[in-house]
Amino acid sequence: MKLYGMQQSRSFRCLWALEESGLKYEYVPIKLRTEETDPDSAQHPNYLAINVQGKVPTLVDGDINLTESVAILNYIARKAPASGLMVGTDIRTVAKHDELVSFVLSELEQPLWSKGKHTFALPEEQRIPEMFETAKFEFAKAVNTLDHLLGDNEFAVANQFSIVDILLAQTFNWAIRFEFEIPPRYRDLRNRHYERPAAKRAMELIS
Repeated sequence: MKLYGMQQSRSFRCLWALEESGLKYEYVPIKLRTEETDPDSAQHPNYLAINVQGKVPTLVDGDINLTESVAILNYIARKAPASGLMVGTDIRTVAKHDELVSFVLSELEQPLWSKGKHTFALPEEQRIPEMFETAKFEFAKAVNTLDHLLGDNEFAVANQFSIVDILLAQTFNWAIRFEFEIPPRYRDLRNRHYERPAAKRAMELIS
């Protein structure tokens, strides 16, 4: 199994999950925004053959090829059920898991990535700095909703660490790096989960 990724991009959440899972894997660093002649470039023909978008992450396991981070997280969790990364099988727990994963991707992460795109990812002529205030407004609204979705539990679902907690911790890590206003509760969440041994091992691999 190979995971192709870059530093603290969405690939980090997959690398973290692999470290939590105990599965054997190889991590392959990829460079974004570099010339296609560089063999480690995301634009190199060899990489484009497995990820046509030239983005990260990509997971290759035999004849399985996945290029969306949450699909990769789900795959890792299901391949290593003893890790507990995929919580429960009853319909209520699975529904809560699905709701929170969808919320993180569509609501909580979206304004962060909007700022990221208009800060460094898009070509300069396509950036709109005026949208930063809108992103702050959307993020604050999403955080307020998250308060109601999570309640007072230590972990997001079924009182155990899961891929939802990885998603939340990395998203708030992005929010800190992108200088959004973060309530103490979620700074603590990020710090607590990033202290996990698997998170530290994953961080060492990209530093």
